[in-house]
Amino acid sequence: MPTTIFRCFLLLSLAIAHGSGYAASAHEQEQLILIQQQLDIIERLATRAEAASASQLDDRYRFDYPRLSQDIQHIRQGVQGYLFPSRAQPRDPIELVGDYRLDTPPAEPSP
Repeated sequence: MPTTIFRCFLLLSLAIAHGSGYAASAHEQEQLILIQQQLDIIERLATRAEAASASQLDDRYRFDYPRLSQDIQHIRQGVQGYLFPSRAQPRDPIELVGDYRLDTPPAEPSP
């Protein structure tokens, strides 16, 4: 399931990263609003997946759900800023991390 979320996330981020400036047409605005709705869905799926994986604490590697959530927020802010720009000045781009694997420290043996 995390792989599916990650693939959807990458697809959306590539679609968003291509555009710049103000949304020129009503069709583009509709599409970007749909992307925002899909980001909401991805975030809900990630929350469910994180809750389901909470019981598997003995895995060596885990998916970094908080980092994914941060990246989704960055994308959401970028789309929002594009649809409703506050001013006509360039923004500092925030790089997405893209690495969502956490190393889990080995559990100490019980005495």
